Amino acid sequence: MATILMTGAAGTIGQMLRPRLSHHELRLTDVRAGDGIDALDVTDAAAVEKACTGADAILHLGGIAGEGPFEDVLAVNVRGTERVLAAAVRTGVPRVVLASSNHAAGLYSRADAGPAGLPDDVPARPDSYYGWSKAAMEQLGRLYHDRHGLHVICLRIGTCRDRPAAPRDLSTWLSPDDAARLVEAALTATGWRVVWGVSANTRRWWSTTGGLAIGYYPHDDAERWYRQCGEPDLTAPANQLVGGDMPTKPLGTP
Repeated sequence: MATILMTGAAGTIGQMLRPRLSHHELRLTDVRAGDGIDALDVTDAAAVEKACTGADAILHLGGIAGEGPFEDVLAVNVRGTERVLAAAVRTGVPRVVLASSNHAAGLYSRADAGPAGLPDDVPARPDSYYGWSKAAMEQLGRLYHDRHGLHVICLRIGTCRDRPAAPRDLSTWLSPDDAARLVEAALTATGWRVVWGVSANTRRWWSTTGGLAIGYYPHDDAERWYRQCGEPDLTAPANQLVGGDMPTKPLGTP
């Protein structure tokens, strides 16, 4: 059991994780206050530092969860993450788990994967301003690890939803239960690491190495929903690229 500050607790992934991490003492925060969730603007350095005080770890889910104008993702995703990391150092919180995204490496294709899958820590190749902001978050985490010894685990999350709904999801799905298993593993990992957030999908083409290195053992497989999702067209960008169809959309347009 640990005291965990969770930002973005009212978001989609936050709502999935809250009941699955309830054996910890959770400090739930979000820019939108709600039942049991305290208001916290992650760009407010003083407020973030106050929220961090006494925590054992930070699970940073807060931010813009998709493409948006450059200034917006810079302000919330990048500056907000810097506020969280700096507050962790100032208050003595030893570890931070960052919700990165597959879109930080979204322009890699299946041809880049190799027989062991696409490595967890391939250099960033973002497909959007959103993906760029997540890549910047990862590098901020590396900076704070190298300069201050903070343990920072960056999760390049795939398609996290209750069940797969599209052909691409057969490869990229992260189930809610596996998301909780991934976070639990990240909470005991050390150093600075980048790890794919994906389930044990039959059609997975992202490496398992990074997850295994931190003790993440996913259980769920999207193949169960194969008939509902349909056979992927592997000539389509949505099924060829890590980031799906994000690269086909205009930059900065939600």
